[in-house]
Amino acid sequence: MATLDQCRAALDRLAQNLSSADGNVRSAAALDRSLSCRITDLDVTFLGRLADGTIENVTSIPGPPPRKAEIRLSMVGDDLVALVDGRLNFAMAWGSGRVKLEAGLRDLLRLRTLL
Repeated sequence: MATLDQCRAALDRLAQNLSSADGNVRSAAALDRSLSCRITDLDVTFLGRLADGTIENVTSIPGPPPRKAEIRLSMVGDDLVALVDGRLNFAMAWGSGRVKLEAGLRDLLRLRTLL
């Protein structure tokens, strides 16, 4: 089971990957949206903002998010680490229900480039 520190490190790596991306990936990540990532097995939620092609202002709180973010992810910690490390395909994990992604239709269409 991934620890809280491993999940935070994975989100930091994801933010770094997004900020150094170019082309379609950079364009897709250029949204300005609130973001939550619920780690169900640790009962913690990371909150932040997807802005300027990166994830910024990341904080963690115990339990579910206090408010509905514009982009919401939910998964176990091991899956977050595996996704960021490239060992788990996002589309397959999303399709099988291992990862839940909720966002507005327009955001989903833009985010598909990242997936």
